[in-house]
Amino acid sequence: MTELTRRQALLLTLAAGLPFPAQTFAAGQKVTVALDWTVNTNHIGLFVARDKGFYAEAGLEVEILPYSDTGAGTLVANRIADFGINGTISLFTQKTAGADLRAVYAVVQTETGRVVFNADRSAIKSPKDLDGLTYGGFGSAWENALISTIIRHDGGKGNFETVTLGTSAYEALANGAVDFTLEVSTWEGVEAELKGIRQRSFRYADYGVPDEHTTFIASSDAFLQANPKAAAAFIQATRRGYEFAVDHAQEAGDLLIAANKDALTNPALIHASLKALNDGHFLKSEVGAIGTIDKAKVEAMGEYLFTAGILRDGDGKALEKRPDFAGYFSNEYVGS
Repeated sequence: MTELTRRQALLLTLAAGLPFPAQTFAAGQKVTVALDWTVNTNHIGLFVARDKGFYAEAGLEVEILPYSDTGAGTLVANRIADFGINGTISLFTQKTAGADLRAVYAVVQTETGRVVFNADRSAIKSPKDLDGLTYGGFGSAWENALISTIIRHDGGKGNFETVTLGTSAYEALANGAVDFTLEVSTWEGVEAELKGIRQRSFRYADYGVPDEHTTFIASSDAFLQANPKAAAAFIQATRRGYEFAVDHAQEAGDLLIAANKDALTNPALIHASLKALNDGHFLKSEVGAIGTIDKAKVEAMGEYLFTAGILRDGDGKALEKRPDFAGYFSNEYVGS
């Protein structure tokens, strides 16, 4: 059987939603996956799949690589890791610049980010009131485009001051050193609530920014083409892990904590964050989608980033021609 025929058979099997028999690839094949940040609830499906034996049942030996200063997308594109957790914006920008990346699983089904500010700022009633205020930022072009869009959509000018602070922005917001920042509602937002910090926020999609998956699992075309059956086995076992986290949240949260005792020292945050992910239908949408990438969301966000001039080629030049965003993702490996 030729490689083309094998790949066609793989796609037919995936389309039918059939499981892959263990003998279709080397039993115990090692697969590596890189994290995008220190361990958090976005990663829970990976640890559940590993420690509940879902990967082993699929014939895989999966190593979850510790977070490092080198981004997951870079590790995947350079074949140091087989898979990686990737933020949507980093995946778009890296792939456009020439990195060998393709999203193969949507960790969350809708945007988790928010523009956030202290609740006692009574003068901030809608995004246009952010004009002229100070934003505690993280140093990306995406942030400026995002916030300007939100303010202008509400009738403002989109003018604001930026202080690049990284994760120190949250402390700066709490003590009033900056007026607003961006946060992940299911992590920093939950943490602030647990600390009794009262905040208000604006959802991006309510003010002219396309909704997005926020977080993907990505691989390289090089790995996917060389290991299609192992890739499908990994993604489908990972999907089982996330499904378990939805259906058995307490056990899944306890498992994540047990697997990362040194890093996750606040169990209340883990369980509250997972509850927020589940209650908000982030891991599994209200219509039951889990892991599947929404083509319309990819196209809309890609168009937004292209129009905003954020997508640049390998020489750092803004693209003049809209890319074919169909090549940025694949649902071939998720299964039914």
